[in-house]
Amino acid sequence: MAIHFSREELRCRRERTCETLNARGLHALLIFRQESSYYLTGFDTFGYCFFQCLYLGADGTVTLVTRAPELRQAQHTSDIEDIRIWRDQSGADPAEQLVAVLDEHGCRDRVVGIEFDAYGLTAHNWRRLEPVLNEFCRYEDASDIVSKQRVIKSPAEIEYVRKAAALADDALEAGLDSIHPGAWEGDILAAMQGSIFKGDGDYPGNEFIIGAGRDALLCRYFSGRKHLQPNDQITLEWAGVYRRYHAAMMRSVLVGVVTPEHRKMHATTLEAMAACEAELRPGEPIGKVFDAHARVADANGFREHRLNACGYSLGTTFTPTWMDWPMLYTGNPVIAEPDMVFFLHMILVNSDNGRAMTLGHTVRVTDTGCERLSRSPLDLLHV
Repeated sequence: MAIHFSREELRCRRERTCETLNARGLHALLIFRQESSYYLTGFDTFGYCFFQCLYLGADGTVTLVTRAPELRQAQHTSDIEDIRIWRDQSGADPAEQLVAVLDEHGCRDRVVGIEFDAYGLTAHNWRRLEPVLNEFCRYEDASDIVSKQRVIKSPAEIEYVRKAAALADDALEAGLDSIHPGAWEGDILAAMQGSIFKGDGDYPGNEFIIGAGRDALLCRYFSGRKHLQPNDQITLEWAGVYRRYHAAMMRSVLVGVVTPEHRKMHATTLEAMAACEAELRPGEPIGKVFDAHARVADANGFREHRLNACGYSLGTTFTPTWMDWPMLYTGNPVIAEPDMVFFLHMILVNSDNGRAMTLGHTVRVTDTGCERLSRSPLDLLHV
């Protein structure tokens, strides 16, 4: 079987979730986030893009309602024993089958929590489920329950994050070896992702970001490749991934001439990173981390060229994104706690002159501050 945590750890996670359900007066939780299913049971799949729901009762009962391809997937990757299959056919209504399971588990006229903030619960699926639930039980949004529990990592999870961070460093080294005037972006991506696979890593929750020239100002993946010019800039954002746990990194690499503007931008990102790491400590609201980033960027004349967030939590995430809750933006009241994991990214993009500079890596909150998980230096990268 491909379960990456002990059954005892999975059981303890579910028990903590059940404690929250009982404290909030919820009879059960309807789980549509794949991250939650993986965290609580080990279940590993991409089949959540169809109608799929993991039922967790406040008494610890677990039932999975899913399609036939997920039967053996769940048996092989999770500790779920009760798996119900809804059949693909014309007129199939998995919502009716889910409500039949809820009835079996005593949910009629009770209050159940639902993970509304989930890619697995599309508007189309909710429109099928809502009228049936309205006649059967009461419900409320409980999207936060497992997400808040997941944000603080166990020792076993931290070990996986450390392995992911090592893979991210490996990917950077492989990518740098492939960067030179005339290099093909596809070869750079292949080298980076290949090094992660060779290290027993996984696909990331979203695509690696790569862009040269003016495309270096973009912070999202887009289709199409190009060759690097003799004088160029390239932005790379990627994640090492191990057992679905992510450790993201971000770098700008200069090819050929290094302009004074690029040097100033790099010095600013370096100063901002140090300021952010100093603010990320237990007992303090994470919004202060962004405020430190903004303070440094603005003081150096980059107010119009920075973003409105400078990072976010990381963990086990699935397509379409490796970004997790909570995000680092001004005023965010979430209090940092030991064993939270964050990606800190310092991004400066100047659309006026077409120059970009980025610096990012993953850190763990400790008992007194934060620990940088990357081994890579923060020097200006130039080939």
